Amino acid sequence: MLTEPLDSKSGKTHLDIYDSQQRSTMASRLGVSEDRLKRAVRLVGTRITTLKSYLER
Repeated sequence: MLTEPLDSKSGKTHLDIYDSQQRSTMASRLGVSEDRLKRAVRLVGTRITTLKSYLER
């Protein structure tokens, strides 16, 4: 699944859920729909490592 940071140049640790391009990229990298990603953000927050762990369960 996700093997590198969302933005490898800046090393972002959190997802900006309001940025449609970032949201789409992250959903694709995690292998989930954008709706599922949004629900996960509501449950566990925007930290990428936390989202990844939650969505891999």
